[in-house]
Amino acid sequence: MSNFSQAAIDAVNRGQYAFCKFISANDVGDTGGHQSGFYIPKNVVPMIFNIPGKKGENLDRIVKIKWQGDFFTESRFVYYGSGTRNEYRLTRFGRGFPYLNSENWGNLLVISQIEYEHYEAFILSSDDEIEAFFSAFGMSPEDTNKLIKQKAQDSIDSMLADCFSEYLKSLKVDFPTTEDLAKNARNCFMKANHYSFKDTIAEPDKRILEWINCEYELFRNIEADRYSSILMTPFVNIQKLIDVANTILNRRKSRAGKSLEHHLGEIFHVNALNFDTQVITEDNKKPDFIFPGKTEYHNKSTPDSYLTFLASKTTCKDRWRQILNEADRIKEKHLFTLQQGISVNQLDEMYRYGVTLVIPKAYKTFFPKIYQDKILDLKTFVNLVKAKQRP
Repeated sequence: MSNFSQAAIDAVNRGQYAFCKFISANDVGDTGGHQSGFYIPKNVVPMIFNIPGKKGENLDRIVKIKWQGDFFTESRFVYYGSGTRNEYRLTRFGRGFPYLNSENWGNLLVISQIEYEHYEAFILSSDDEIEAFFSAFGMSPEDTNKLIKQKAQDSIDSMLADCFSEYLKSLKVDFPTTEDLAKNARNCFMKANHYSFKDTIAEPDKRILEWINCEYELFRNIEADRYSSILMTPFVNIQKLIDVANTILNRRKSRAGKSLEHHLGEIFHVNALNFDTQVITEDNKKPDFIFPGKTEYHNKSTPDSYLTFLASKTTCKDRWRQILNEADRIKEKHLFTLQQGISVNQLDEMYRYGVTLVIPKAYKTFFPKIYQDKILDLKTFVNLVKAKQRP
């Protein structure tokens, strides 16, 4: 774990409030608009103002922010409510501020309110740093752009809460497998919202994000149930505390690493796609998904054009290179990610190496306009595979 990610985790744990977001084109001024500074989501208002901004009026306050544990800025939280604007931003960083340029597109901004006028902020730029931060709080990229929860949510839908409770009572083990957790989160979500799994065919991009959110809530509820009594009992020594902390962290990492793959698999299953997961290919590589499957991949008479490759990675700023040699027969590599934004330079390199991004449709606007038509949403990818598999 890098010093920056651990420092960011510590700051969030010390803070009164905290939130994180991926730095976007809008933040770094690459949209052609006249906005300046980091956009702040409206649901983060409790950590920046005592009362929400009022339409028709501007509101601001000056705060001190320590960046990367190194230097301070006297910055300004501002609500623009005059005219047609209705947004919150963090502005005023001084000359030479290094984090408001296009190379920071897709990096993770973490801000923690330590005291009312004192904040700490960190920019996490590598997949390892971002994953370490997310794992510490049991998060995924879909949990950004809002306040970071330090405990299970109390205000979830009552039907969802009842389903969670029933599942908890049914568990015969300390913790379910990642596959069982994902499956039951989906079942609870669909039951609480009166959806059939056929509804997923029409809206796979929306559904996968809803399933990921629901699984996060279920996981945190299980954690709270399993560890509440342990945390209320004094630890006999430091090693016991470390052992429990490592168990929690490793379980969070395991869930985060497999969650996306499980939900994608269900999307493909509902859409009646033929596929295999973790197919052994050249040099014992194991791609996440091969369509239509391992038999066709290893059958030399199957045309290469009939095969499709998909990897899944929650973030991919650095790790996209890992997939390049996972299936030599398939030259175009599709990569599904929850990453919210990548710089033009990084996308240029990806596409030179034959990597096509697949993302939830709602995330398209986080990416450079010149690449938005090249990036596939999940429904488009599913239809692409369906077309190949039609007799």
